[in-house]
Amino acid sequence: MGIALWKRSQEVPPVKRALGAAALLVASLVMVPAAAAHADEVEQVINGGFADGTQPWWSSSGPITVTDGQACVTVPGGTVNKWDVSVGQNDIHLVAGETYRFAFRAAGTYPVRAVVGLAVAPYDTYFEASPALTAAGELYSYTFTSAVTTDQGQVAMQLGGSPDPWGFCLDDVSLLGGVPPEVYEPDTGPRVRVNQVGYLPGGPKNATLVTDATTALPWQLRDAAGRVVARGQTTPRGVDVSSGQNVHSLTFSGFHRRGTGYTLVADGQTSRPFDVDTTAYERLRADSLKFYYTQRSGIEIRDDLRPGYSRPAGHVDVAPNLGDGAVPCVTTAPCDYTLNVTGGWYDAGDHGKYVVNGGISVWQLLSSYEHGGGSPALRLPESGNGTPDLLNEVRWELDFLLRMQVPAGHPYAGMAHHKIHDAAWTGLPLLPHLDPQQRELHPVSTAATLNLAATAAQAARIYRRYDPAFAKKALTAARTAFTAARANPALLAPESDGVGGGAYNDTKVDDDFYWAAAELYLTTGDKAYRDAVLASPVHTADIFGTGAFDWANTAAAGRLDLATLPSKLPGQAAIRASVVRGADKYLAVQRAHPYGVPYAPANNAWDWGSNSTILNNAVVLATAADLTGKARYRDGALEALDYVLGRNALNLSYVTGYGEVSSQNQHSRWYAAQLDPALPHPPAGSLAGGANSSLQDPYAQSKLSGCTGQFCYIDDIQSWSTNELTINWNSALAWVAAYAVRSR
Repeated sequence: MGIALWKRSQEVPPVKRALGAAALLVASLVMVPAAAAHADEVEQVINGGFADGTQPWWSSSGPITVTDGQACVTVPGGTVNKWDVSVGQNDIHLVAGETYRFAFRAAGTYPVRAVVGLAVAPYDTYFEASPALTAAGELYSYTFTSAVTTDQGQVAMQLGGSPDPWGFCLDDVSLLGGVPPEVYEPDTGPRVRVNQVGYLPGGPKNATLVTDATTALPWQLRDAAGRVVARGQTTPRGVDVSSGQNVHSLTFSGFHRRGTGYTLVADGQTSRPFDVDTTAYERLRADSLKFYYTQRSGIEIRDDLRPGYSRPAGHVDVAPNLGDGAVPCVTTAPCDYTLNVTGGWYDAGDHGKYVVNGGISVWQLLSSYEHGGGSPALRLPESGNGTPDLLNEVRWELDFLLRMQVPAGHPYAGMAHHKIHDAAWTGLPLLPHLDPQQRELHPVSTAATLNLAATAAQAARIYRRYDPAFAKKALTAARTAFTAARANPALLAPESDGVGGGAYNDTKVDDDFYWAAAELYLTTGDKAYRDAVLASPVHTADIFGTGAFDWANTAAAGRLDLATLPSKLPGQAAIRASVVRGADKYLAVQRAHPYGVPYAPANNAWDWGSNSTILNNAVVLATAADLTGKARYRDGALEALDYVLGRNALNLSYVTGYGEVSSQNQHSRWYAAQLDPALPHPPAGSLAGGANSSLQDPYAQSKLSGCTGQFCYIDDIQSWSTNELTINWNSALAWVAAYAVRSR
């Protein structure tokens, strides 16, 4: 029958990962009643009302029966993926550039994945929606614009993934061509934009007003009882390039009185409430770090430690998992060994584990600890063992990173495998312990090896006080990795290696060599590593661009540590001055930005994970404050937090559980309440990726095509390019939150 079960990805994963063929159409989506057809509209589905029986519909599991005019199937329990059970129709005709309305009435007790795609290999998905069904049945309607022309299309309802059998009924299925596209309008709430969490009593306090006015307007600060406690005049700023809005700035930094429920009133609008206090940042520091426990692989997540987030251990060789206990190399690059790579953190919304993203995340969390951020109590399984909880949590990832190193006696001994993940993409939702895919080690890379060298060296000096044996092991691994990388300086991860997991490919590694040499020198003081630092062209380069650092640009990790940690490296004054110059760049950008953001990408093209870029730039500002003691850098770092906590064009806090309106539906296979109400939303303290002008996923394309800067974001689980969560984005949040706590 040619049934396509669509085992191609619903996701192409985070931060510069290789794009897949699924991102093939521009669509627009709303839940509205189906409109009456126009004369030029053409129906593509045959027998969508089942008046003529069930032909040409098919079912992958059991017969279709027509009951009361509806097509019904019994869906077996015990399946894993959505595509394990499907009902659909093939031979659907699509035309590139044509807008279609995809509508159907469905009833059931389990979420369905409704797709329009290709009926033959490679089974590309052109459009998808995942409504939560009701037993009574509802009508669902969506529009999309096809980017392909084909006579081999397919509409299908993917029904698998339930542990128990259930009944599904379908009626009034329509794919109507020639309809007008829908227009998406985000609800941005009141026009006064504030940090919805709060401002430090002694810190900067700024807000933004969206208005048509071109002259100054009066504003009032009101307490929770509505009393006016401060007032002033706005400063007109003109049209903000990043949002296309005409805006004014408001400053009330002179107000220091602690309290909750404050609001700003201007131009007839009242802001969302906020606090003036330090308590929220203490909580945010802890929650942004607690995020990592529920990202753990290889261990049961306990309900007593994270109520509402308990689940069995994932990928521990218990069926249906094939497990991480003895993982072979990918078949396209075989090796003569398997590795036990259990543990570590799941990178993002998928089940992959990646050394380069793990590396920058580990560095940033340990950097926060090493630079005075301390460690709150996190209630971990290891709590109370005499080691600070932040170090306990990071140790879970470090042990995994060490396991990714090729053992002695094998080709590329001492190098690190770039990543480990599934052989093919899985669908959403899918808890880690239910993942049935074969796990595979992907080839070693110079970048991964240097990430291991850098973080293991950093760990050696930090853990020495708490676990000397582990510190010694880490330093040995770091030295071995650095030597191996020097012997293999150009093994780059390929861009094409993105099936079942992200590619995380990088075209340069001079920054990674510099970072690793810096960490080894700071830990050991050895002349060989000092010489490697001084000989690197990166050492004297201006490395602070639009974004200070990320997993693919790691030079700043070395530079910041060299600038702030004690050593006998020559030229330390110049190193510190370079950090301050970088901070001056970000401060100038921030002061020119009506929303106070230290980030202004060329052509207003916001990057994937822009929220983490903003926070990483704040790290440079905070470091300059530590180096100089000057309040302007401290204030710049703190003001950057305002953007991610609500002072933005969308009037949205990008941190789940923080602010009156916050991101709730980040792309994840197990924080998937939007798809399955039995599953949780992301935990409090989870940072969404944020505005991304490139809109790589079909859902974002459907809603946001033509968006301006800050508006290139949507809080939907299907938007993996604007709304994923990742370990390296949360590490940026944790670092800056810890800085806010120590700056109170």
